[in-house]
Amino acid sequence: FSMLPCNPLTDRMAVHVGQVSSFTLFCANMSSEITMQKPLLDPRNDLVFSLLFGQSLPLLTDLINAVRKDDPPILVQTVKNPRINPAHITGKYIVLDILAQSEYGEWLNIEMQMQRRETWSARSIYYLSKAMAGQLQRGGSYAALKPVIGIHLLNYDLVPDQNQALWCFEMRDRTLPQVRLGSELQLNVVELAKADRQRKAGKADKLPAALIAWITYFQHWQEEDIMNQIDYAPVQQALAHLHSLSADEETRRLAERREMALLTEQLETKAAEARGR
Repeated sequence: FSMLPCNPLTDRMAVHVGQVSSFTLFCANMSSEITMQKPLLDPRNDLVFSLLFGQSLPLLTDLINAVRKDDPPILVQTVKNPRINPAHITGKYIVLDILAQSEYGEWLNIEMQMQRRETWSARSIYYLSKAMAGQLQRGGSYAALKPVIGIHLLNYDLVPDQNQALWCFEMRDRTLPQVRLGSELQLNVVELAKADRQRKAGKADKLPAALIAWITYFQHWQEEDIMNQIDYAPVQQALAHLHSLSADEETRRLAERREMALLTEQLETKAAEARGR
């Protein structure tokens, strides 16, 4: 064999190029790790919630049916408001909801509430009633009206002094609550935080397994060990969708703007309450 002559200049250049390549690779790996380490977006942010479920009819269908455990399952056919108004992202006192329709024409109002609002009940009934009234054209028949169903997920305790966390409000007689006036209006409410406390305490046996999986998702989406224990396929699909949304820089920017608007609203509300004392 033969040994090639040594050239100090080319050898130093080779070492230098090798160091640059190594440094470039190191920076690329660091950048990738930093990107991967970005926290997942909060699925309870109403913007993120709307993107998650407004873009996936199967996930939206599953969530609705998990909440309405005692009613016949429905199939979401279409989302009526798939586009989010940019002005609403930074708007205060605005809730980004999903308006959908089932295969049989039922109207569905689905929304996530991160913070308590004193006008929540009035606003909820107003929007359900608006969806009912909006169906009827002049000269139309009342027989053509389709039921309106609300699915509202609350990240606070609506009724703190009661153990119940899943509620279904309908028009029923006060003396004989088993007598329902009709199926035209229904509002389903899930108190997420309360239900999760019951789950942890082993007292959520009255809730269906599918709903418990969704509640765990909304309360523990960042806890990998807990999420890995959920073998419910729709929730795992929602988690994968959340990873995808969280990796999109524009979505992150809009979600942060939305979170800031909600925080500003909360601070203004507390300031107004303090002035009123």
